[in-house]
Amino acid sequence: MKLILDTDANTLTLDEAGQSRTLSLYSKEAFEAISRHWVRLGWNQKYQYTFSWMGRPVIQLPEDMIRMQEVIFQVKPDVIIETGVAHGGSLIFYSSLCNAMDKGRVIGIDIEIRPHNRAAIEAHPLNDRITLIEGSSTAPNIVAQVRALVKPGETVLVILDSNHTYAHVHDELVAYAGLVTPGSYIVATDGIMFDLADVPRGTPGWTTDNPTFAARDFAAKHPEFVIEQPAWPFNESALDQNITHWPGAWLKRL
Repeated sequence: MKLILDTDANTLTLDEAGQSRTLSLYSKEAFEAISRHWVRLGWNQKYQYTFSWMGRPVIQLPEDMIRMQEVIFQVKPDVIIETGVAHGGSLIFYSSLCNAMDKGRVIGIDIEIRPHNRAAIEAHPLNDRITLIEGSSTAPNIVAQVRALVKPGETVLVILDSNHTYAHVHDELVAYAGLVTPGSYIVATDGIMFDLADVPRGTPGWTTDNPTFAARDFAAKHPEFVIEQPAWPFNESALDQNITHWPGAWLKRL
């Protein structure tokens, strides 16, 4: 696709497969088109690797974290389960929200929790709401450990942010979807991979090997779940599309 941005004429021209159309530069449609390519460029420049939360790196697009905050405040889960720990910033983020609401705790699972990351998480003032489990998120013994930490009647939200292959995400969905409370979500993050296959840091196979497709196919086989982007609690604009690394990620349990 070719984008021609003309700030003198205030137009954005999109040329794709020989079809050309011109938009007002300050229109909703132009914003969405530019945002898509901003996300692609930002991902390739590792923009998401420039943020932290209360001292720990958070490798996420800030909008996704704010949207997650909106959902956590709405659902008010007793337990937030996240696969994938990395530096622990997202665990600290979720713990800080639980602390602010005076409700909830966080379980973080990773196949390898590096000693310096574990030490930093365990030394953090918000660690009292965090439980770390080391092992493969899809291993039966690890899934059993997580299940044992959830008490009957608790509200549960699950975030999948470990290995982002189709097969692994699908296996995680099968393993953890049963813990999700009606009205809550299991979130298959980073499905934007399907739109990054052709950028310099991308991989061609991502066009089909990605979390978004895994979530789509899981939902097709499990009618108790629907892919539904949570509504924005506040919106005084004409916009209605997220700028996200997580398209098609939100599986809501009915």
